[in-house]
Amino acid sequence: MSWTADDIETWLGNCADRMTQSAPELNTLDGQLGDGDLGATLQKCAALMKAGLLGTAALPSDAFKTAAGACARASGSSFGTLLAVALLVLAQETAGKPTLLVQDMAPLLEKIIAALMLRGRSKLGDKTALDSLEAIRLAVSNLQDAEDLQLLCSAAAERAIEDFRMRPNLIGRARMFAEKSVGLADPGMVAVARIVGRAA
Repeated sequence: MSWTADDIETWLGNCADRMTQSAPELNTLDGQLGDGDLGATLQKCAALMKAGLLGTAALPSDAFKTAAGACARASGSSFGTLLAVALLVLAQETAGKPTLLVQDMAPLLEKIIAALMLRGRSKLGDKTALDSLEAIRLAVSNLQDAEDLQLLCSAAAERAIEDFRMRPNLIGRARMFAEKSVGLADPGMVAVARIVGRAA
């Protein structure tokens, strides 16, 4: 299966809707260990993404570039910046391609994870959004068809939250409250799950 620029714009618009809908939950979760602005940041990103995605992208990379720019302008937290970086990686890696194939997903996620580790100075196992992305990458690594894509990605993201719940946060503001973070869902991991969306 493949996705055109129109498909990518629609998907990004749906992601933006889910970011807006989950903002209150994410603010609450972030407030337990941080400054409580994760949801508000994603809400700003979402509004600018929706304003910029006007159905005019000629290539998938155009849509990703528009969304990356929106998140960069709206960023009020580290997560917003990392989201912009992830979207920019997608824009760069898909440049010139008329469609995005389901088989492209795992390699693209690998590129995103590497870029985010470099930018955020974090690593897998630190109990961050990176661990959710890695779980999704593993889930789609041998996928040849997109029939079960939503189910696979959603289940992987939700499973990652639970797998790391009883671990301490090892980076970011939450690391200062490492003991308190044990038993709590990491806000960034929950954000990934909400952006991906729950399976129908």
